[in-house]
Amino acid sequence: MGLKVGFFTEGGFEGKITLDNINIRTDAAWMYLTDATHHPFPRLQDLPDELYDVGVMILPKKRRMLLNYPLLEQYRRVCKKVTVMQESYYNYWQDSPIDEQIWYFNFITEMDIIFCHNDVDLDYYHGLTNVRTELMPTVMITDGIVRRNEWGDGVILGGNWVKDYGGFDSYQVALEISENITAITTGRMKPEESQMLNHIPWVMWREWIDILSQFNVGVQLGTAAAGQFQLNTSFHGIPCVGYSNLNTQRILHPLTTVELGEIDKAKDIARKLKDDKFYKLCMDTTQKRFEQYYSEEIFVKNWKRIWS
Repeated sequence: MGLKVGFFTEGGFEGKITLDNINIRTDAAWMYLTDATHHPFPRLQDLPDELYDVGVMILPKKRRMLLNYPLLEQYRRVCKKVTVMQESYYNYWQDSPIDEQIWYFNFITEMDIIFCHNDVDLDYYHGLTNVRTELMPTVMITDGIVRRNEWGDGVILGGNWVKDYGGFDSYQVALEISENITAITTGRMKPEESQMLNHIPWVMWREWIDILSQFNVGVQLGTAAAGQFQLNTSFHGIPCVGYSNLNTQRILHPLTTVELGEIDKAKDIARKLKDDKFYKLCMDTTQKRFEQYYSEEIFVKNWKRIWS
């Protein structure tokens, strides 16, 4: 197709993503597979007219500095088609001050496409804006990564003890499997957590994937966002307990998925995972579904369909 794609975020770098990037998380993986060139927001005003066929923008969670900047005008000048990628769960932006909420709503209603993480997000954003919505699935670049071949009995939580990650709920479910519980470290981690469980320090994505391979089970009972944790556990064949409103959970981990708030059922599944036969079934199922639904090839095919 030869689409020329520009990616715009608050990131400070400029250029293309290469495979030697050690922090090729979801947004970087999108850039790599669409062969996009990245620019920070302030560079828009310096770029020539109609430089890109398609623009993809990820707006920052803190948008105060953009309110008085002609972002939409500059974006449409540089890109023939303008799109925005959902950031975080679908209505997180309503925690912002009222003027930022209004600015955000007005901006996304001017897009050609709003890209979303999950099926529930498609309905929400289309209903809110009447703008075309499409899935931009979370994707993982697997080049050079070795799948796990041995692991311990530890449980890994996909977030900290805050509402968005559901860390407290996840911890209660994890206790049904093991007392050897570890959580990832995010910017919202509460220091008191260290009295209850272990933590993986903040590391680059490539190191994180190798560390993850040593765990037995994943649990994340939080809000529905990009779902990178569920995708990464699936690659390694690690069963993950989580909610069905998250696409990567429902599609990749069907045997360990529960409906929102079903903590009793989540605990039942956690106990079942101590059975070797059920564990192996979950492990084999999620690895097969990773290749079937979330490979790099599937992502590129979907991207081409959107613009065909």
